[in-house]
Amino acid sequence: MAGEKKQGLQLLDFWVSPFGQRCRIALDEKGLSYEYLEQDLANKSELLLRANPVHKKIPVLLHDGRPVCESLIIVQYLDEAFPATPSLLPAAAGDAYARAQARFWADYVDKKLYDCGTRLWKLKGDGHLQARTEMVEILRTLEGALGDGEFFGGEAFGFVDVALVPFTSWFLAYERFGDLSVEKECPRLAAWAKRCAERPSVAKNLYPGEKVYEFICGLKKRFGIE
Repeated sequence: MAGEKKQGLQLLDFWVSPFGQRCRIALDEKGLSYEYLEQDLANKSELLLRANPVHKKIPVLLHDGRPVCESLIIVQYLDEAFPATPSLLPAAAGDAYARAQARFWADYVDKKLYDCGTRLWKLKGDGHLQARTEMVEILRTLEGALGDGEFFGGEAFGFVDVALVPFTSWFLAYERFGDLSVEKECPRLAAWAKRCAERPSVAKNLYPGEKVYEFICGLKKRFGIE
């Protein structure tokens, strides 16, 4: 991009975004240095608008000035662009099926969890009750995909873990707005979240659940939602 610094990796992001956090976690898991560029989403920068003119959203990874958009695409790009770093998707030639499964579950997280969580704190009445029911179903489905493994990829922290783990910071808000307990409903998923939290890449990039809850309460107030 003309006129911009064309060296290394830069990440256009917003502090509490679970989509941006997964990119940060992936970068740290791979040991890649990058420049973090916090964005004001209420007053979007010219850099963001030029880097992502279609969706005008974070996160955006700039690699030597060239933009890569959408968080799951960014994580896969990092695997391909830096093959000497630890792979997050199964890397062996015979692992095509395992890679497809990992992409499926990461896509499931994107299509189901964030939207349901938003409805959980935005809606009232029947809409809220439906969102609560769906949230429990989504979490149970994810727990089923985890199975008895340490991580979604088995023994190795990988693509699906990176996709889902940022939302563990939102679990407290889901519990409070949905009057539910992740640990009671999905004990193996809750244990997985605790294991992930011990990883330096996760501990460094995720915020405490209370801080995320306060952020959502601020959004409710801004939108006039009681």
